[in-house]
Amino acid sequence: MSDKQPIFEFHDVHVEVEGTEVVKGVSLSIMPGEIHAIMGRNGSGKSSLSNALMGHPLYKITKGTVRLNGQDLLEMEPDERSRAGLFLAFQYPLAIPGVTVANFMRAAIQSHRGKEADMSDFRKWFTTAMNELEIERSFASRYLNEGFSGGEKKRLEILQMSMLRPKLALLDETDSGLDIDALKTVSEGINRFHNDTNALLLVTHYQRLLNYVKPHKVHVMMAGQFVQSGGPELALKLEESGYEWLEKQVAEKLEV
Repeated sequence: MSDKQPIFEFHDVHVEVEGTEVVKGVSLSIMPGEIHAIMGRNGSGKSSLSNALMGHPLYKITKGTVRLNGQDLLEMEPDERSRAGLFLAFQYPLAIPGVTVANFMRAAIQSHRGKEADMSDFRKWFTTAMNELEIERSFASRYLNEGFSGGEKKRLEILQMSMLRPKLALLDETDSGLDIDALKTVSEGINRFHNDTNALLLVTHYQRLLNYVKPHKVHVMMAGQFVQSGGPELALKLEESGYEWLEKQVAEKLEV
């Protein structure tokens, strides 16, 4: 029997947004080195769950437990969750006028390392990470996400992930708005980050990201609940047949 413990787990999580329950008791356990994917239509609760796990104040977890390496995340503020090793790549990254990409990254890393941390390696590390993601050096002096295309914003999200080195990276529809070349570059960055000591939780509508970042397990979310889980073949079936067959199957179970 393996003595490995989950790197990330949540149990019976319920989420409310402005008094409406949008996530209705979901549970998941992710082991070190695993890649899990949550799939579902718009409005199924995927992004609400992601935001709630990260601690967004509009998404209130009303019931359940969430642990990262055994630590209770619900006792932590969002910045504390980040320092504990949780990372969220946003579906729609915000622009921050007046803050350059380089200064933003330096501040984020220093916050993780502590005020007295040696940052002498930052420039070399930052430049290497940008080169790997094919980000032009001129972006370092541009304001974060201001005037960036969708693909450029998503590359910047993966740049942040690769430099912050979280234990669990939660990627909320990172493939949204990417053309095929950008998708390949972003996927390469995700795969370069992933190893046996961390884990990924991908949130997506489509199979296409999963062609490049191979999941161990796939979970389908409908109406705020996980209705089916399986291996990569489940994502392939959804790509081929859509969600209607599963919606019909779920409806039949509810009628029984």
